[in-house]
Amino acid sequence: MLPLLFQNWFAARGWTVRPHQLALVEAAARGESVLLVAPTGGGKTLAGFLPTLIDLAERPKRSRARTLHTLYISPLKALAVDVARNLDAPVAEMDLPVSIETRTGDCVSSKQLGQLRA
Repeated sequence: MLPLLFQNWFAARGWTVRPHQLALVEAAARGESVLLVAPTGGGKTLAGFLPTLIDLAERPKRSRARTLHTLYISPLKALAVDVARNLDAPVAEMDLPVSIETRTGDCVSSKQLGQLRA
């Protein structure tokens, strides 16, 4: 169920895909909603975003217009920054066509305008 690019990325890091991560990918492929509960350090962030990353990686280049695909709303600024940082590595290492940005209440207006135009 996990595309080869993602399998290779996990293997290069010496990781194995966790059952709950695969379960989320499979549920997303079926169009189902899920609730994930896992301990700290259990790979929840990656599990939650794997379906998004897979979808974006598999889209044909011509349909990769700069549009909003996934919006994650965090109750804490530090958590939003942490989630973005955790996603930067797989996106960069797999050379995925993905842009990750954060926005908080103290975001400068030029960044806000840039995100609206994207």
